[in-house]
Amino acid sequence: MSEFTNPDIGLDTAPSGGFNFENVHRNALIEAQLQKASSSSSSKNNITPLATKTGTTIVGLVYKNGIVLGADTRSTNDTTVADKNCEKIHYIAPNIYCCGAGTAADTEKTTELISSQMELLRMNTGDGQSRVVTACTMLKRMLFRYQGYVSAALVLGGCDVNGPHLYQIYPHGSTGKLPFTTMGSGSLAAMAVFEEGFKDDLEEEEAVELVKRAILAGIFNDLGSGSNCDTTVIRLDGTVVHGRNCIMPNEVQPLRDMVKRSDTLNMRAGTTAVLKSSFKPRKSGFGVTLADVTVTPMET
Repeated sequence: MSEFTNPDIGLDTAPSGGFNFENVHRNALIEAQLQKASSSSSSKNNITPLATKTGTTIVGLVYKNGIVLGADTRSTNDTTVADKNCEKIHYIAPNIYCCGAGTAADTEKTTELISSQMELLRMNTGDGQSRVVTACTMLKRMLFRYQGYVSAALVLGGCDVNGPHLYQIYPHGSTGKLPFTTMGSGSLAAMAVFEEGFKDDLEEEEAVELVKRAILAGIFNDLGSGSNCDTTVIRLDGTVVHGRNCIMPNEVQPLRDMVKRSDTLNMRAGTTAVLKSSFKPRKSGFGVTLADVTVTPMET
């Protein structure tokens, strides 16, 4: 990338503060090279590379007796809604679950792989309870190894012998342990709800309602998030409660039932006259029966 740097910047000069515009020169050179490449090729469309965005709202918080995770259910393909009711809360271990934002295939396969590794680890160590920090270490090591090309932004939560734990894991492998966190394109709207309503030692009902409000804020204020709200409660006693589609703010069936469509174009039975009908039974002796099958023994 040395050809994309400005030689006038950074030579024996100390930063003087304020904004840094050193990438302006680099971006202009990249656009010039893209235009040159597009003019020399048969393609007339020149598209400058853009940053990819995660169309999701996923959240998690620590309450008095465990962890509450939440996610919306919209899956998008560019500007198209690909799936209105996808699951974004993935199983890692009986006491650990993980919300995923980013590329759907990356989040699903990454969590499946780590879940398999956690199961093998439990089998090798006496079938004990998995540690949340172990799952976090495995996930961030894998993501760092791929240098961000595996687009999986994760919110990992669970309870073990050391109490409830909540981690946020970025696609490049950086992690943070927090009392509450949000990720995805609707994370700012959800974080505004958390910062206003979160407090230490929340009761379970209060925590679940706060998570629902945060997800709804992402659904109604972010175009990449939508449809329904899923929640998962992981308690210190080892029990897990799944709230699949616990809130469906965009349910359209009642509206469809209210629409009275015209019956003029419906073709009822008997509209077209039957001029003739006949039935001819199949003659016996045709077709293949078990007697016609020759069984050849397999060589062993």
